[in-house]
Amino acid sequence: MTDALFAMVPLYGAWILLVATYLSCLAVPMPSSLMMLAGGAFAASGDLSLVGSAGAAYIGAIAGDQTGFVIGRRGGAPLVDRLRRRRSAAEPIRRAEAMLGRKGAITVFLTRWLLSPLGPYVNFLGGAMRMPWPHFTLGSVTGESVWVVVYVGLGWMFAGQIVLVAELASDVAGMLAAGAVAIVLGSMLFRKRPH
Repeated sequence: MTDALFAMVPLYGAWILLVATYLSCLAVPMPSSLMMLAGGAFAASGDLSLVGSAGAAYIGAIAGDQTGFVIGRRGGAPLVDRLRRRRSAAEPIRRAEAMLGRKGAITVFLTRWLLSPLGPYVNFLGGAMRMPWPHFTLGSVTGESVWVVVYVGLGWMFAGQIVLVAELASDVAGMLAAGAVAIVLGSMLFRKRPH
């Protein structure tokens, strides 16, 4: 499926990037980061517009975040309970809920690009937990801008080594996410230590 999606990037250009980022923000499994890398690479070769590719990916991501927030707001606690019953979503929901309860807009910002597997669940939970919409939107628009600029930009800058860049981006994102989790857990343990 991934190969078929990549083949669509030069054919459908910005539209496929918009759809991919939109769906990924709603927890639909999509290789949107890799597709943005491909969009940047095709822009470097002149097959796509750099601004068009980045703009479409950004608009799709923001629209997906906002849709997830509205779904969460309307679905409320029953939606969150249904998500928790799904085996694949139970742990991300728990982690996203804990982070949102402590850090709000910062959590939204970080889950757009650094802790992106939690992003869709933060969208739903932000709405369900009645997070103020301006706070959610601030975290969303700033975080998505980092995500899009990094991935489309890397694809554009390193078009000739796109496979290597994709592997490195995946490895770095994993290391950063692991480091962030280690810091959060360490601070929790530090706070719980006996005085």
